[in-house]
Amino acid sequence: MRIAIVTDSFIPAFTGVTTSVCQVLDRLATTGHEAIVLCPGPAPSSYRGFPVRAVRGVTVGGLRLRGRTAELERHLADFAPDVVHVASLQGLGTRGLNAADHLGIPSVAIFQTDLPGRLAHPASKSLRRSLSVAGMTLAPSTAAMQLLSDHDVPRVGHWARGVDTTVFHPSRRTSELTRELRQCLAPNGQTIVGYVGRLAPEKELHRLAELADLPGVSLAIVGDGRERDRLEQLMPRASFLGHRQGMELAGTYAAFDLFVHPGRHATFGQTLQEAMASGLPVVAPAAGGPLDIVRPGVTGLLFDPDRCGALRETVGGLVADSDMRARMGRSSRTKIELRNWPAAVDELVGIYQRVTTRRRLRVA
Repeated sequence: MRIAIVTDSFIPAFTGVTTSVCQVLDRLATTGHEAIVLCPGPAPSSYRGFPVRAVRGVTVGGLRLRGRTAELERHLADFAPDVVHVASLQGLGTRGLNAADHLGIPSVAIFQTDLPGRLAHPASKSLRRSLSVAGMTLAPSTAAMQLLSDHDVPRVGHWARGVDTTVFHPSRRTSELTRELRQCLAPNGQTIVGYVGRLAPEKELHRLAELADLPGVSLAIVGDGRERDRLEQLMPRASFLGHRQGMELAGTYAAFDLFVHPGRHATFGQTLQEAMASGLPVVAPAAGGPLDIVRPGVTGLLFDPDRCGALRETVGGLVADSDMRARMGRSSRTKIELRNWPAAVDELVGIYQRVTTRRRLRVA
């Protein structure tokens, strides 16, 4: 197939959207498809042999808008794709949907941003209008699909992101750097409970304070954001490790004994997948995206986010039972191996094919 990927984020901006787009392109290159990337600049001229075109912005009333629709249409018309993959639904992404619709090209929109916040915003009518022309809007979880449907978005489907099961791997626990980190975080053999993600209000990280004084626990928090100062004051005994990525992040996951995701508003839970790939049991709220990822009693546990002390109680039980943690960690790794990126992208290509077939039948 010929696939045009329209994204608001690409190299050198390393975001979750960039990671997903690169993983999709890697698999498309391996399996013999053709692709083009349309994104804001600066950007490389190519990736994996695929052309990358930086779309210029335009300033209106002092605001810089990413991507003029006419320029997008010109790039799309020149490439003549079978399908347009809109990887993010900011300025350029929504223009990509409109451009594809104007040119009569089938499109697939990927919703992997702050879904509740975007749909609750006063400008959500414009977003829903753009999604109304997509051949399919793909949500990462059952909860996100329901939310889209509740806001009258048509043709909603499911596509969960993959995880790099080679980078995130239990074997990293034996590396020298990981052993050194474990010694630093748990000099007296404590159980290391870790969190990875943005330090933002919507992540509900204040819940982690329930764990800060658990006997035998070392709490490690990876990430950065505007909440960091407040959280450091709230949890002075926790270790704040800052932003980490790549192999350093993979080694940090491997240093943990248990992973906790405290926020109830996640539309997916990519860090849960990364932790599971690293062979960790996971604890998350019984709400939103984690309901699709965590299998209670097998790969981890879910807690009631509306009951005070539920997180402490749930984590405390796992801290006290190392055999249960080991069993769940092995099950986590086994389950997540089925959700590697090649498998996820092959599933996405199948969705491309269904959308293009449906468009051809409708036109005929």
